[in-house]
Amino acid sequence: MTAQSVYFTGPHQVEVRETAVADPGPNELAVAATVSAISSGTELLLYRGDVNPEIAADETLESLDGTFSYPFPYGYAVVGTVTAVGADVDPAWRDETVLAFHPHASEFVVGVDEVCVVPDDVSPAAAAFLPNVETAVNLVLDGNPRLGERAVVFGQGVVGLLTTALLAETPLSSLVTVDRYETRRRLSEAFGADRSLDPDDADPVAEIGESTTLPDRPESPSGRTDGERSPRRADLTYELSGNPAGLDAAIDATGFGGRVVVGSWYGSKTAELSLDGRFHRSRIRLISSQVSTIAPTLRGRWTVARRLATAWQRLEDIETDRLVTHRVPVANAPKAYSLLDERPDDAVQVLLTY
Repeated sequence: MTAQSVYFTGPHQVEVRETAVADPGPNELAVAATVSAISSGTELLLYRGDVNPEIAADETLESLDGTFSYPFPYGYAVVGTVTAVGADVDPAWRDETVLAFHPHASEFVVGVDEVCVVPDDVSPAAAAFLPNVETAVNLVLDGNPRLGERAVVFGQGVVGLLTTALLAETPLSSLVTVDRYETRRRLSEAFGADRSLDPDDADPVAEIGESTTLPDRPESPSGRTDGERSPRRADLTYELSGNPAGLDAAIDATGFGGRVVVGSWYGSKTAELSLDGRFHRSRIRLISSQVSTIAPTLRGRWTVARRLATAWQRLEDIETDRLVTHRVPVANAPKAYSLLDERPDDAVQVLLTY
């Protein structure tokens, strides 16, 4: 059996190759893909060549055990139907609809422990969002939004929008998002943001200040106003834009004792920060967040299985169809990546179909 597999072959170069597919081993499944979701954050880094080729693709997933040295396959959200099972696998798996954390391919073999059964009431296209919903769940857990806090999210790509949808369910006093593309700003407000700002037209710090009715803190007994404690900045800020300059803006938008959760991966690009006096005095915390692990402070109560189950539950409450802007046959995969790269205001979630 052969498959159509997507390979990154160089900067701005993607090929669809015919690859051989082996029969499933004793504990494996053969899967025929229906749809897969392109991760516009990570996969655009790879497409543009902005990643160190020696870095491991993903040490937690067997199907992504290589490096980013060209050529390589990538992807982690394929939904399909089980067509054959290995000798030690329950035959009941045959014909199940499953999600696999596997590179884009029309046919593939995967371990039975590396797939999730898609619930009957979840469409294959919706199920393809699960990995990014799990990322959004992880981001919210790491940010730990509290009652009455002001939150700002920089970046409203798919992960940013899903994070906004989850944050909108928490008891924040305000939720402001920032993105330069109008389509994403409209989606952001539809997903629960109180306001979504264009950074080219508005100063997020000034706009955040206008969104709150809380008074400034009174002067201290010495007569000096503690400007760092002003309520005009956010308590919780997320940097999900993928743009290194966004981190500096996120820090600037965060108030005294606030938290900045960095979910972006900048690849080989450098983030130049202006860690000035206000940052120095404001006790702002920078928190790295990545879905491959659970934060150490949560591991006593949270496991990957619990987080995944939570993601499935939250997925059913999110109108993911609103995020799908394009469906592209896998044979035209190069056009899908070109679309994401060149037309970010038009393309939000691009799905490959099989």
